[in-house]
Amino acid sequence: MSTEKKTLLVTGGSRGIGAAICRQASEAGYRVAVN
Repeated sequence: MSTEKKTLLVTGGSRGIGAAICRQASEAGYRVAVN
C-alpha cells in the first residue's frame, strides 16, 4: 500500500469547470493546487 498522495495543479480553477475539477479531485484524495 502506497502512502504517497498525488498532487494536481489546476490553472483557472476558481470557477466553472476548473472549480468542479478541483472539488472532484479533492474528494478523490488528491492534494489540489489552484491558480
